[in-house]
Amino acid sequence: MVDRRAFLGGMRAGAKSVFLWLLLGTYLGLGALAHDLGFSLTWTLVATVLIWAGPTQLIITSMLGTSATTVEIAIAVTLSAVRLLPMVVSLLPLLRTPQTRFRQLILPAHLTAVSLWVEGQRLLPDIAPANRVAFVNGFGAALTITAVVAVLSGYFMARELPTALASALLFLTPLSFMMSLARNSRHLADKLALVLGLLIAPVMAFYKVELDILWSGLLAGTLAFFAWRMRRSRA
Repeated sequence: MVDRRAFLGGMRAGAKSVFLWLLLGTYLGLGALAHDLGFSLTWTLVATVLIWAGPTQLIITSMLGTSATTVEIAIAVTLSAVRLLPMVVSLLPLLRTPQTRFRQLILPAHLTAVSLWVEGQRLLPDIAPANRVAFVNGFGAALTITAVVAVLSGYFMARELPTALASALLFLTPLSFMMSLARNSRHLADKLALVLGLLIAPVMAFYKVELDILWSGLLAGTLAFFAWRMRRSRA
């Protein structure tokens, strides 16, 4: 009964999250893109549930619709998906208790995306540890159901949805992530890494550096870390 209440509480929190509306727009665009590239509705829905990462699904859908090789697709998808590993590693300790079994963490690990990670860091400290797994599953279920409904709607609305609008909807996700990171940045290192990333990324893009986003994040995070260490040592 406790797990059920926690699960429903997670669903309610997911329904209130701004990420739900952003996912709605993003997956509308993904559904339209999949239709235009000739993917079946079944493939699109299964990919949404199993991949559960908007940017990764966008990469694999767009690259499969072009002449990209299997190796190129695998590398691109891996580089996109590996960013979620640190989020899983940092979120699961908040869910684990001495009574938590390994199999109970499989679904939360799969559901962990930037949206759930950001909101989890904010909401989970106020949830009883024994209820956190059920809460996260409920939160993730609310987002997943929304994404499935949105991608289904976008697939059938593809003929009516202008290409420019579909592209703009896909841009909502990275924009929301940046705003959420800015809101949740509490320490100097967090704020400095975000600012440096915003300054370095355009330079990398201008000079057409390969893997520009990856290098921008790595360089900005490293500089912010050393700046924080220097300030701490002086203090």
